Amino acid sequence: MWDNVPLLRNLANLLLGMSILAIVYGAVHYIVHLPSLLPIRTVHLASAPDRVSPAEVLAIVRRGVQGNFLTQDIDRLRLSLQAMPWVKSVSIRRQFPDGLILKIEEHQAVARWNDDKLVDRQGEVFAAESEEQLPRFIGVDGSSAEVLDEYRKFSEQLSRLNLQVSQISLSARHAWQLHLSNGTVVELGRDALQERMARFVAYQMSEGGAQKKGEEVVDMRYRHGFAVKSTGKA
Repeated sequence: MWDNVPLLRNLANLLLGMSILAIVYGAVHYIVHLPSLLPIRTVHLASAPDRVSPAEVLAIVRRGVQGNFLTQDIDRLRLSLQAMPWVKSVSIRRQFPDGLILKIEEHQAVARWNDDKLVDRQGEVFAAESEEQLPRFIGVDGSSAEVLDEYRKFSEQLSRLNLQVSQISLSARHAWQLHLSNGTVVELGRDALQERMARFVAYQMSEGGAQKKGEEVVDMRYRHGFAVKSTGKA
């Protein structure tokens, strides 16, 4: 092998070529990662957020920008922004030569969830503070979308009475209970929910229901009837 001149020449050329490629790669890598090359200078919000502070967004972006236009870790920056309260999702795209465009989707709260969280229009639970007057949802973990779906169905039926659901509860045994805006508590149980709610609405629209005063508990868990108990409050 060592006396094979053509083979040695080819091997030397290969090693030389590989060395040159390594040097070129190292130089390109160094130049590309220079902070002074194509620095990120502008950040644009695609639309003005309602709940999220633009100043807070800018502060997070400033802390999160650790590269230039070419090397910035977009996914890491996106996750930092998505950790903000009220932020549902974030998309980021580069705008040549020195900008980032941010699109922030915010949660739209429809109810409070248990004691310390909120529920958005898609039934997703999130942590944020709100001063809004919102109905309260009570349920086990993972049931928020189901509770929201039933809430909408019940609300549609109750609109005939000009009543709203102030609280809806789903127990661990899958039993439903409603608190209405007029103080009435409705026990619906686990089965035939829409049928039972229809009977409740019919009762409220009847002469007997219209004459009721004050708060009451209406137990709709009977197969062919219901029970009414007055709380004694006027």
